[in-house]
Amino acid sequence: MSKSYYDPADLKKFGKITEWSEEIGNKFFEYYGKVFEEGALSAREKSLIALAVSHVVKCPYCIDAYTKDGLQKGITKEEMMEAVHAGAAIESGATLVHGVQMMNKYDKLSM
Repeated sequence: MSKSYYDPADLKKFGKITEWSEEIGNKFFEYYGKVFEEGALSAREKSLIALAVSHVVKCPYCIDAYTKDGLQKGITKEEMMEAVHAGAAIESGATLVHGVQMMNKYDKLSM
């Protein structure tokens, strides 16, 4: 089996990013922790959002982390997949809406 650039073990090392820039790293983790606290959205809802966004930005570490987090929060596989599809629909729509730009440019150039 060939070795991938992505190493799942690296996710456990995420906290070490503070070693090379302690102040900024700590501020990031403070912010990150605050974002995922209960608020107007539940921690469960935020986990689903994070899972969908993880797929859109194509972060395998985040996908692993928020799949695990979702399971711990009782999120079902059906809810997870629906969230992934919601993210995919937005990403697809964002790509397709730029087709209007192409259509406008085509019309302008072909006059």
